[in-house]
Amino acid sequence: MPSCSLALASLTYTADGTPYSAEYGDVYHSAAGGLEQARHVFLGGNRLLSEHARWRGRERFVIVETGFGLGLNFLATWQAWRDDPQRSARLHFVSFEKHPFTATDLAVLHQRWPQLADCSRHLLKQWPPLLPGAHRLHFDDERVTLTLFLGDAQALLPKLRARADAFYLDGFAPDKNPELWSPQIFSGLARLAANDATLATWTVSAAVRKGLSASGFVIETAPGFSPKREMSRGVFRIKRDATVAPSQRHAMVIGAGLAGCAVAERLAARGWQVTLIDAASAPAQGASGNPAGVLRPQPSLDDNPLARLSRAAYLYALRHLHTLTDANLPLRWDDCGVLYLARDPVHEESQRRIADSHASTPDYLRFVERSEAAALACWPVSTSGWWFSGGGWVQPASLCRANLQRHAGRIQSCFGRAVERIQRHGEQWHAMDAAGGVIDTAPLLILANATDGRRLAGELPLRNARGQVSLLPQSTTPPVEIVVCQDGYITPAVDGLHCIGASFSVDDEKTEARLADHHENLARLDTMLPGYTGNIDPAALAGRVGFRSITQDRMPIIGAIPATNIAPTSTRMANIPRQPGLYGLLGLGSRGLVWATLAAELLAAQIEGEPLPLEGDLVDAVDPARFLLRQARRGILE
Repeated sequence: MPSCSLALASLTYTADGTPYSAEYGDVYHSAAGGLEQARHVFLGGNRLLSEHARWRGRERFVIVETGFGLGLNFLATWQAWRDDPQRSARLHFVSFEKHPFTATDLAVLHQRWPQLADCSRHLLKQWPPLLPGAHRLHFDDERVTLTLFLGDAQALLPKLRARADAFYLDGFAPDKNPELWSPQIFSGLARLAANDATLATWTVSAAVRKGLSASGFVIETAPGFSPKREMSRGVFRIKRDATVAPSQRHAMVIGAGLAGCAVAERLAARGWQVTLIDAASAPAQGASGNPAGVLRPQPSLDDNPLARLSRAAYLYALRHLHTLTDANLPLRWDDCGVLYLARDPVHEESQRRIADSHASTPDYLRFVERSEAAALACWPVSTSGWWFSGGGWVQPASLCRANLQRHAGRIQSCFGRAVERIQRHGEQWHAMDAAGGVIDTAPLLILANATDGRRLAGELPLRNARGQVSLLPQSTTPPVEIVVCQDGYITPAVDGLHCIGASFSVDDEKTEARLADHHENLARLDTMLPGYTGNIDPAALAGRVGFRSITQDRMPIIGAIPATNIAPTSTRMANIPRQPGLYGLLGLGSRGLVWATLAAELLAAQIEGEPLPLEGDLVDAVDPARFLLRQARRGILE
């Protein structure tokens, strides 16, 4: 079973007080000064400190680092970027770390550099639970983005999708940690290099210099930082097509639910003008209109793509919710915690094993025995379960409104307009109503309209799943202060009503609430919290019906829409032609609250040509073209 626990770094020092790794038998930076080394070797070596700093006048500058360590190089770079009045509009810093420090240890270490205190404070406030995979953190009104890959760089570097302008080759000495200085690492850096990308490292190892040269870098020596006389720096000299960001930063988004409002906000955060179109009179009138929804990840024994995606998305969603809250936007949510009870003894044992694999991050997930579960729920329960202390409930409509208000000047809402068809004319997409009138035009169009997306985009394998929630008056039930889940769920009361549910019926188009579904929801609740429903009359309950858009593999659809529905002869994702300027953010199913924000960030990063916030295999797992590739592979096997 894959472990989701990382081997953390231990805080130890040499006799002169230099941070030291006992595991690798090496120091984290020169005894002559960590900050000075960062500035001389990495910033200076990549020509980022002078009046000719390479990021000046750029819209975006991307740095990739092989070892995050103390975070000192990142902090020094961020501070230097802040101090440069002609800096790039945006700074992306991507780093890898196999043995991360805890936030507590980093806080102790960073006290050595009071000049970096403000940057350190913001970094530590967002420092993620130490779980494998990519973690996307934003700073300085999102002008600075740190994408931190936790885990082995040898395994993760091939999964990074980015174009890098500069490389920081940092890590323990090649003879102490040879895996980080291998030909696989060097070829991985070359794959990421933009035209004329630079690199710098403190080592002048002959093997390192030879390996980098073989990968396309022209390497030279330069004066080193004390006590080293020399360091290495280089330039990538293999020419390749440059990544070009869209020149017209105007997009239409069809659909104003969780998906559409999220992608409108993510694009607007990057300076785009967005027209948001929906047939309803206000946002969140479909499945996103429930009074409350549950925010929790979906771990698995094998840490499969669904589990990895839900973990990354859950953590990113929590950071986004806190950002919106700090901005005093009209968001209603509560990280009250989520208790997910086991269904039976077999499921209980599976939960226990999964929790064991997350042993180093109890703030993310821990297993609680039945007695503690009952104490958390304030009600007798029959099984043990998982406790997600950071999870909770969110009112989806309030999240939609908060997203739209965050950059209100860049988002134009166009409600009460149903899109009958879309057409491409020249470089522009046209969204048209039933009378043939043009609602709006833009070079880029994003479909975020759930199952209706298949009508506009062609043969996307989307299906409707009808879901009915039942609304329990707070006055008729004992108090519940956390979210409790099993096969169903109950939320704390919102506006005097507990939200319980939800039914799940595929291809069921009935819009009215059904008594049978109220019975079903109450039965699931009574299984979770025996006796809780008491003498509640199902016929007296209010309810709400929504339709969730699902795919056959239960993964969302995020990315550029294919230009064909015929299986290709190639089985490479990159070879499938796409419709120019047409994207989808669809199929979020019952996990819209968890997935929507990271899905929107991924889509916006793809459109802009930024480093992607997920590992490449997860990006492929949600690509709209994956279904065509499966057809192609089946044809080849047959």
